[in-house]
Amino acid sequence: MDAVLLHVNGEAREVLDVSPTTTLLEYLRGPAGLSGTKEGCAEGDCGACTVVVIDPDAPGGPRFRAVNSCLLLLPLLHGKHVLTVEALSQHGGQHGGQHGGDGPGHHPVQQALVAALGSQCGYCTPGVIMSMFEACYRGDLDAPWKLDDQMCGNLCRCTGYRPIREATQQIAGLRPDDRFGAALAEVGPSTSATLRYAFEGRGGTPSQSFWIPGTLSELWDLMDAHPELRLVVGATDLGLDVTKKGERFPALASLQAIAELRRLEHADGRWSIGATVRLADLEDATAQALPPMARMLRFFGSRQIKNSATVGGNLCNASPIGDLAPVLLALDATMVVAGRSGERRVPAGEFFVSYRSTALRPGELFVRVELPDPPANARVVAYKVSKRREMDISAVAAALRVDVDGGVVTAARLAFGGMAATPARARAVEAALVGQPWSQASCDAAAERIGDDFTPMSDHRGSAWYRATVAGNLVRAMFDDTSQCAMPGLPDRPTSMVGTAGSSSVHHP
Repeated sequence: MDAVLLHVNGEAREVLDVSPTTTLLEYLRGPAGLSGTKEGCAEGDCGACTVVVIDPDAPGGPRFRAVNSCLLLLPLLHGKHVLTVEALSQHGGQHGGQHGGDGPGHHPVQQALVAALGSQCGYCTPGVIMSMFEACYRGDLDAPWKLDDQMCGNLCRCTGYRPIREATQQIAGLRPDDRFGAALAEVGPSTSATLRYAFEGRGGTPSQSFWIPGTLSELWDLMDAHPELRLVVGATDLGLDVTKKGERFPALASLQAIAELRRLEHADGRWSIGATVRLADLEDATAQALPPMARMLRFFGSRQIKNSATVGGNLCNASPIGDLAPVLLALDATMVVAGRSGERRVPAGEFFVSYRSTALRPGELFVRVELPDPPANARVVAYKVSKRREMDISAVAAALRVDVDGGVVTAARLAFGGMAATPARARAVEAALVGQPWSQASCDAAAERIGDDFTPMSDHRGSAWYRATVAGNLVRAMFDDTSQCAMPGLPDRPTSMVGTAGSSSVHHP
């Protein structure tokens, strides 16, 4: 069996005899002896554990990705390069003195944070620094809301966010000509690093196996031989089973080396989005071409989460509050699943069959989602309503689309999450809109039919009354929010995003 091979701060490391459900954070703070990276929440919320991984297969070429090391299982880093805060202390004097720092040996992001007085107790600071590090080498942070998105996954309880944001603004897009940039340029495309890793349990600890197959054929063999096999790529959900529930899965396989699952294509008016496409990449790709998708992804989660989480993971989780599903339902998507015998196409409306259950059959894998561009006469908008603007789970998510011809609604697809056991369309509301003039009065009247479609539950995120009221108000808001253009784009400022907590879209009728 193979060893897990990775590079940490430029040093090649070989890992054997470690449980494959060991997280990267546990490895760094334990066997690797790198205690600069901290553990706060162990669930991807606080950002204290942030490190940077070089992704060789990112669209446009290799890039740095800030990720939560508390969730990533160590074998997922096989063949990868990892940078921790300790790497920055070895920066050298090339940039010493810039940005008001403390002289040679400090990276520009460290100098900027010191100059801005952006650290007090310092516990969160290593994670803040690594998120800023990614920002330093990004070339697309060209709007204020993008800085918020970059840093929203880093919690700081004592300093306050103004100095952190000011420091980030100073170094965003700096891309210094240094050894980190040189190392990034030297990384070639992934060679599909495959892995067969076995951990022999002892002293009551169960044996475990971890595979990274390079082809679907290899995956089918694994699925046949190991019915208990769990699939993982970003581990933003499965990692919680490890850190919070103490799960020690006997058989795991990552899909990260199967190239066809990473494809993201937009041509001839159609999208094909592979199962292992990262949400950060999907957000970038749809920002101009499919704004409703990008709008939903803006508040999906932190940058660290979106850098790891995948399309397939979010959909196959089948959560009733998964934020991607309503958008795909509204856009008439098709889920493509495959097994050894070939592919099968499932309409998005038939993919979610019950609470956390999908139409996947034994031996099948979700491989991609396909969807058409909305027609020119479509009005489409997406909303996420939650208690906090960032880093929160939806109380209600919605994607609403109407096709308008000659001022009359000819078709409607209104999809909601958080209102039922599965993401679902509001058929009664749709029927109330079709054939009516496209007007505020029609939306107001149709919103009254929400109760015919849903009987939502009450929980700590919102009462049944609240959810029903919000869903109706989003239907009412749809007309105003699409009156200027068919598909509103991303806002210049996050506070302009309709459908988030505190926006004008959440009101009493």
